[in-house]
Amino acid sequence: MASVTLKVSGKKMPLTGFGLWKVPKPQTADTVYAALQAGYRLLDGAGDYGNEKEAGEGLARAIKDGVVKREEVFVTSKLWNTFHAPEHVAKMARRQLQDWQLDYFDLFHIHFPIALQYVDPDHRYPPEWFGDDGKVHLDTTPIQSTWQAMEKLVDEGLAKDIGLSNFNGSLLLDVMRYARISPSVLQIEHHPYLVQQPLLDLAKSYGIAVTAYCSFGPASWIELNMHGQIPSLLEHETIKAIASKHGKSSSQILLRWASQRGIAVIPKSSKPERAQQNFQSEDFTIPEEDMKALTALDKGHRMNDPSSMDVKLSIFA
Repeated sequence: MASVTLKVSGKKMPLTGFGLWKVPKPQTADTVYAALQAGYRLLDGAGDYGNEKEAGEGLARAIKDGVVKREEVFVTSKLWNTFHAPEHVAKMARRQLQDWQLDYFDLFHIHFPIALQYVDPDHRYPPEWFGDDGKVHLDTTPIQSTWQAMEKLVDEGLAKDIGLSNFNGSLLLDVMRYARISPSVLQIEHHPYLVQQPLLDLAKSYGIAVTAYCSFGPASWIELNMHGQIPSLLEHETIKAIASKHGKSSSQILLRWASQRGIAVIPKSSKPERAQQNFQSEDFTIPEEDMKALTALDKGHRMNDPSSMDVKLSIFA
């Protein structure tokens, strides 16, 4: 299995992982167990996904049954926006570790570069974007304060590496100005409709690995009405033609387009055969001319944009 070596810990992060966003709670434990049985060794979770306890149950069962050892699995989680204040960072990391039944995360991200007012997790968890009144309430905690609290997670052994998610170039540069411990990974939306090459180049210049989410473009966003009626990548004629030429599925082509360039991918699927197919996306090489054709589909079209939701926060403006 291909991997990328992270700059802070020196740990190897697999290039193909299993994402837990939108995996229903009742299915999460079995889904995680099945993913580990299929060979996945990277699990990408977050407090906001609301299924970390169940994910931890699936992982614990897999360890107990001898499917994997803890040190063989790379577990990623994320700090939600309502917990950016320094006094909440370690508390939430410990709570999330307890849900996962783990002593440490391999990687812990700041989920979004936006601080929201604190919501007591004993009152409502996950808090999502809104207060009890259904409105978004911003907080004044600067990213620097949050990042310095994240660094202490590494000092205390609660996280081996720390990273950023949904950060743009200017914010990445800001973090690098004061970071005592550099972010090891930047997780961003990345697919042929949203290539973000300058951001990829910036991360590379700092030795920061990149994880792509939303690899299939609109596929995960249709039910949320956030895909803007943009055509499916899985059904795009260019992608279908390349897939047919190489005897692969469209999903395998999209995943390999990223991983072939050293970018980690975290697809999910509730269907075992599809999950296995995704896992096998590293087993071939896409010729350079086809790689260029895929990259040329770039439209600058973002799916995960809070400004297009009821949240109305223009994070990516």
